[in-house]
Amino acid sequence: MPFNIPILLTYFRILLIPVFVIAFYLPFSWTYTFTAGIFLIAAITDWFDGFLARRWNQSTPFGAFLDPVADKVMVAVALVLLTEYYSTWWMSLPIATIIAREIIISSLREWMAELGKRGLVAVSWLGKLKTTAQMTAITCLLWHPNNWIEYAGFISLYIATLLTFWSMFQYLKAAKTDLLRQSEVTTEAQE
Repeated sequence: MPFNIPILLTYFRILLIPVFVIAFYLPFSWTYTFTAGIFLIAAITDWFDGFLARRWNQSTPFGAFLDPVADKVMVAVALVLLTEYYSTWWMSLPIATIIAREIIISSLREWMAELGKRGLVAVSWLGKLKTTAQMTAITCLLWHPNNWIEYAGFISLYIATLLTFWSMFQYLKAAKTDLLRQSEVTTEAQE
């Protein structure tokens, strides 16, 4: 298993996940600030490990696998905790949409990689914009020190949800030819 600074930052992010969950349930006045801070540190290390891997030419197949896993798990856990905290349909619906999109696009990327066409569904500027809105929303909603920050979180969450749909359709459009291609039925498909 390779070790370098970017991979260590990814491990650090993974180790933050149980700390983040425990912090969310602490019965103190500073709990929300602490939880938002943990999430913000995870978001910053996500950007930083990718930057360092490219800058120092330390990209590895293991790091390329582990980094998005760490990101998606941290975001999914944060979204589930927010669903519990707010416990209302107008929060659960966009959160379920975001999580469903991540599953769909991850599956699409895996399938396109099997076809040797993963580049068609590589992360785009639209996906990065969605991630920025999502990270902003989660941080604001975890922290929520006042109504204005909470409203900013709600707005960012709905912007992230719109970008979620838009980017998902862009990725599906890029893979449309392969998705709709008629081919011979395989033995697995017949079973």
